[in-house]
Amino acid sequence: MKTILSAVLAVGLCGVAAAQDTKSDPVGTWKCTYDIGGQMREATVAIKKDGDKLTGTITFQDKQESKLKDLKFKDGDLTFSADRDLMNMKFTVEYKLKVDGDKVKGKGAVDFNGQKTEFDIEGKREKKAK
Repeated sequence: MKTILSAVLAVGLCGVAAAQDTKSDPVGTWKCTYDIGGQMREATVAIKKDGDKLTGTITFQDKQESKLKDLKFKDGDLTFSADRDLMNMKFTVEYKLKVDGDKVKGKGAVDFNGQKTEFDIEGKREKKAK
């Protein structure tokens, strides 16, 4: 009886651990929204796993695409940066997001002419086509 109980507990705990891993998996396509200067903006973040390394892109509302740099994921925290060209100026936007199932929420920050501006960002993972 103890052997059966131990086996059931071990399988149950492994199932919980596997569920926690998928709960905070950053891989997928994320539709995100954020507010800059009172204007709602949209961006699409696409993250893939290449071996044990994460890669991705962000496509801004104006269809400009940028590769994600310094992409890291640990304990549900997703961080990366992306270069942005706007009105003949180039700057880097840094992102710190928390992945919770099919939702992300966090902050973006940009240093513009020596002044750091932060904004809230949130998004949802697109469902895979079946």
